[in-house]
Amino acid sequence: MQRREFIKVAAVAGMTAAATSNILGQTQASAAYTSEMQYRTLGRTGEKVSAIGLGGYHIGVQSDPAESVRLIRSAIDRGINFLDNSWDYNNGASESRMGDALQDGYRNKALLMTKIDGRSKQAYQQQLDQSLSRLKVDMIDLVQFHEIIRMEDPDRIFAAGGALEAALAAKQAGKIRYIGFTGHKDPAVHLRMFEVAQQHGFRFDTVQMPINVFDAQFRSFAKQVVPVAQAQGVAVLAMKTLGGGGGMLLQSKTVSAIEALHYVLSQPVSVLIAGIDSTQILDQAFNAIQSFKPMQKEEIAALLTRTHDASQSGQYELFKTTARFDGTARSPDWLG
Repeated sequence: MQRREFIKVAAVAGMTAAATSNILGQTQASAAYTSEMQYRTLGRTGEKVSAIGLGGYHIGVQSDPAESVRLIRSAIDRGINFLDNSWDYNNGASESRMGDALQDGYRNKALLMTKIDGRSKQAYQQQLDQSLSRLKVDMIDLVQFHEIIRMEDPDRIFAAGGALEAALAAKQAGKIRYIGFTGHKDPAVHLRMFEVAQQHGFRFDTVQMPINVFDAQFRSFAKQVVPVAQAQGVAVLAMKTLGGGGGMLLQSKTVSAIEALHYVLSQPVSVLIAGIDSTQILDQAFNAIQSFKPMQKEEIAALLTRTHDASQSGQYELFKTTARFDGTARSPDWLG
């Protein structure tokens, strides 16, 4: 598919996003519930995953590593089976703590995901081996190319000697099962990643992106990227649902945490990855699930109207408008 045709398809798909954002769609139509958690389908993989995923960064910030382990196990015991992480989170502490938590039979209860920064084959291989060691596993269910935030990132990954070669070799060797990518900067970069993948005959299993009520009205991933992912059967993983950085959206005083979570749960996402650093925040995530009813079109319209002015400049989505969340910009050597 030529670039002009790809952009045209993406634009047409984006036009339908607003009309479909209030319905469950295929991902959520197949949802199932336990007493505390809802489960959805992880795209074309067919895996059943908890609608709330445990964010890897926040799980590594506790002063006591034992508290991190306790939180992870408590989340799993209550029904969360999707675990997020990254090679670079907290200088490896997040993966190490999660590895400790996955002992004593917990590994078999969770779909484990981490992210790799390396753009070259060598850097990817080295980082993946470190992640496997820290997580204390022989296989990671899902590994995603991390921080696709520059237009040249897709070209580097898919180039000869690029990270994709290492990922495919790792999959062949049984070290990983599924491959995805993440990014938080601009929908255009995500669309470029899909375009380059298509040029190389490759299809991702997952894609992670910011989805929140402010995103819907400013450089929107939900409107521009989600329809492309859906068309390819690629599972959508939502992040920055409260704006990151301690819940920046809430500082606008235009939306509550539960409203923000319900909005994202009403989108066609497989998993809402939540930053959980305390029992209180863990309880909040489960409260959002237990009180969740898909938002109707009128409810969404009212919420978008209420948050419209605050969303326009990106002042509460600093991951889009500043370098504050760009770890690979601060440490370019991670890219290889």
